[in-house]
Amino acid sequence: MTITDEDCLTETLAFNDQFEAAAANRPVREAAPDAALLASLRRNRLGGDTPPVRLPYGHDRVVEGGVKVRVFVPDHIDGVYLHIHGGGWTFGSADGQDERLWLLAEQARLAVVSVDYRLAPEHPFPAGPDDCEAAARWLVQHAVAEFGTERLLIGGESAGAHLSVVTLLRLRDRHGITGAFRATHLLFGPYDLSMTPSQRSFGSKRLLSNTDSLRRTYELFTPGMGAEQRRDPEVSPLFADLAGMPPARIVVGTEDPLRDDSLFLAGRWQAAGAPVQLGVVAGAMHGFTLFPLTVTERELRRERDFLSTASR
Repeated sequence: MTITDEDCLTETLAFNDQFEAAAANRPVREAAPDAALLASLRRNRLGGDTPPVRLPYGHDRVVEGGVKVRVFVPDHIDGVYLHIHGGGWTFGSADGQDERLWLLAEQARLAVVSVDYRLAPEHPFPAGPDDCEAAARWLVQHAVAEFGTERLLIGGESAGAHLSVVTLLRLRDRHGITGAFRATHLLFGPYDLSMTPSQRSFGSKRLLSNTDSLRRTYELFTPGMGAEQRRDPEVSPLFADLAGMPPARIVVGTEDPLRDDSLFLAGRWQAAGAPVQLGVVAGAMHGFTLFPLTVTERELRRERDFLSTASR
């Protein structure tokens, strides 16, 4: 494990304090959001109050299985990155990060395919994982014809990191596909939906995610399941056999309730035989890459460096 960005700790913690102070003036959402609130939240970017910027470089498509994706194709392509967005399986969209994904596409020389998977609570588990699996299988079968390369990468942030691991496991267990995706990049994901110790002990601190908000999110994504059911490896990949997984870069902040998820997953990933880079960002809260921080600039650069060079 490497603790990174300790030189930025003062700035990072100050931002956390500002975020928490602002959150204290907002009402706590005790129940599932109603349809009007969901629609409003889904129109706006995660971590902000304004709609995301849609760039002309992104193109919406529907691939086999009826799954919607948003595709970014730079002039030079050395691989394809299957991106799975975050948002607690209930928010977010494939067009919510056009600026970031286009920059990644250009600088890492990757075609980026972002999955617009179905969201809970209207479409609870396993709808989202089903869509990500279908998009991944489409890429395995058609990447060469579509993009001129068979070098595939996969990753995402938060719920998207969870869905990335679930997708790799489904490809292996349902279709006998291993090695097609040569690396994975996993930002602050939840890998144990029955709740790791750091999730349980984080408490009610009003950062982007806390113990109560995680619990509510799991109830929306997996309604009717108890803790033991959520330990099923198909739901919580921390409990899965991780043999045959590709090299991974796993990142989390020290002030993230999901810290243990990344620490535990990295240990199990490495024990199963795959290389792992584990980065723990000093002072960073859950979802920190959504905000204009020095650690965000550094982390997005490290992400681009990893994806541009992984398994070349």
